[in-house]
Amino acid sequence: MRWARTSAGSTDTNMSADTDIPTPDATDAAQQPAEGLILPPAELPAELQTRLQPGLEQLLDGDEDTDPAPPDLSPAQTPAKNPHASRWQAYLGDCTALVGFVEPMQVSGRVTRVAGLVMEAVGLRLAVGAACTVPLPSGGRIEAEVVGFEGDKLFLMPQSDVEGVVPGTRVFPVEPAIPRPGTVNHPRRRPSDRARHLPVGPELLGRVLDAAGRPLDGLGPLNASDSAPINTRPANPLGRAPIVDTLDVGVRSINAMLTVGRGQRMGLFAGSGVGKSVLLGMMARYTEADIIVVGLIGERGREVKEFIEQILGAEGLARSVVVAAPADTPPLMRLQGAAYSTAIAEHFRDKGMNVLLIMDSLTRYAMAQREIALAIGEPPATKGYPPSVFAKLPVLVERAGNGEVGGGSITAFYTVLTEGDDQQDPIADSARAILDGHIVLNRRLAEAGHYPAIDIEQSISRAMHSITPHEHQQRARRLKQLFSRYERSRDLISVGAYASGTDPVLDQAIVLHDKIEQFLQQQITERVTMDESLGQLTTLFN
Repeated sequence: MRWARTSAGSTDTNMSADTDIPTPDATDAAQQPAEGLILPPAELPAELQTRLQPGLEQLLDGDEDTDPAPPDLSPAQTPAKNPHASRWQAYLGDCTALVGFVEPMQVSGRVTRVAGLVMEAVGLRLAVGAACTVPLPSGGRIEAEVVGFEGDKLFLMPQSDVEGVVPGTRVFPVEPAIPRPGTVNHPRRRPSDRARHLPVGPELLGRVLDAAGRPLDGLGPLNASDSAPINTRPANPLGRAPIVDTLDVGVRSINAMLTVGRGQRMGLFAGSGVGKSVLLGMMARYTEADIIVVGLIGERGREVKEFIEQILGAEGLARSVVVAAPADTPPLMRLQGAAYSTAIAEHFRDKGMNVLLIMDSLTRYAMAQREIALAIGEPPATKGYPPSVFAKLPVLVERAGNGEVGGGSITAFYTVLTEGDDQQDPIADSARAILDGHIVLNRRLAEAGHYPAIDIEQSISRAMHSITPHEHQQRARRLKQLFSRYERSRDLISVGAYASGTDPVLDQAIVLHDKIEQFLQQQITERVTMDESLGQLTTLFN
């Protein structure tokens, strides 16, 4: 059917002849409407007029850049007085009935191979990162993501177990939202907004979510008011605000010796069982931040519950969002959990808030990427880690930090597991290079009951010199020198081989050693503010 504008003495109501649907007969042509009348919208029911009229003027005028409002109809053009109304209504009713029998076309592929963690599919042309769904014969379905391709073959990484997939199982792409025609600046036209979106916003506070944004705490749906892409474009480094303000984390040894600035990215390097989760919990409860985002990536499921209930506590959870992707989840979900945690923090930062991002752990994130990369055939490099692992680490870390001048900030703490307390582990070495400082936990101190077991000799904050006064830096440096001198001479002192007066610096270190150790230790329930930390540091040397 072709729609046209009538002119005086003529009308154009051409219809398709290849249909059995009744069409208006030739006698209708004798009743010619007034010049300028648009047929047939004036004869349609009100609902169809509302839907069809806005684009009809644009179609007839040939102007694709405008979206005019429908013209006002004169009383002579209303459906009640138009002789064509009944025939057009009957015709469109039959068209509607025929449309109901038409099945929409769906593009799909099929699974040709399942090997380990990866499914291979053919018959689809999708970009890396595209989402797919795989319906199972049992009635369920598997969500997957394109992680690579080779020729016409796609590599899909599922978000759950692949049990139930049979050869030839269909694969359907998850179609993105289609912008309304004519809206040039529709946000979904931007590549970053066509990525996968997950819920963000203040409704997430106090909730525990999985890597797909689904609640795990049984407190009902999120009802989030906003969503954001889990992967964003890199920020312009020249547009970031510098680190100028100190951040009070409530831990004396960090406030005084390793002062952290707002927007700084710090690494917490530790082996297993030396108290890193306890230290993270202390910072989550005591840090001066508007919002806290906790990403528990690749940890044991038991530890997730313990961290939330015992370490974070009700006080910390009230202003926190927890994203949990335990060790038994597929590697794709562990990667997505880390990206989702960062996206939530970015959302609050863009609202002008100061956010504390705690991610435990960066090593599990790297291991998840290693599993995916090796599964799709990427060659291994150092200790089995493919090159893509070391490329993804800075992409994730650089998303944290300060926003624009006058905006919010993300201060991030990433835990890095060191196998056998080896500080030269490739992930630890790479993380040390891309972070703004590192806090090293010492197993010997932990075994001696020294908590938090921070090794101030190996730890450093790269932003401390630019955000603290000179007097503070001198006292912190002096304490570190005394502590280091005592540790190097510990064996001589313990066996009585050192004679007092031989080394004046060591003499002072021996005198102040007990006070220094007491200063560096802190109970988990004790909070020490920045002012208290600096005051006690000054008192230590007086």
